[in-house]
Amino acid sequence: MRDDGRQGPVINQGVVQYGGTSNVGNQALGPGATAYSGAVSFQSYDAGRTAELLARVEELLEAHRSSLTDPEGTSVELRRLREELAEDRPEPGVLRRALTRLNDFVQPVTPLVVAVGQLAQSMQGIPGF
Repeated sequence: MRDDGRQGPVINQGVVQYGGTSNVGNQALGPGATAYSGAVSFQSYDAGRTAELLARVEELLEAHRSSLTDPEGTSVELRRLREELAEDRPEPGVLRRALTRLNDFVQPVTPLVVAVGQLAQSMQGIPGF
């Protein structure tokens, strides 16, 4: 756009559009343009932190057992998580399914939902998770 508010001629600045996908070449997007990437982070798996969170979920499970629709199912999934995490190479698919079921079971109890979410986040560093 020019200073007088009118748009100048369209110039390809290295952007290629294919349906919903944009590819940007080595050029800037426009005169004086600046590009920024979003936050990038890598998390390594911390087995100690995961163990702490498992213990916290167990504590909350006992404290709120009467509020759960299926306390036994919740215990089974927590046990499944513990067993899988004890393996030399935990299976990401098994962990994800157990976490999903555990999350479904604890929905009525907000503190448990938060704790299970933190537990899931702590596992992000497991290869393939």
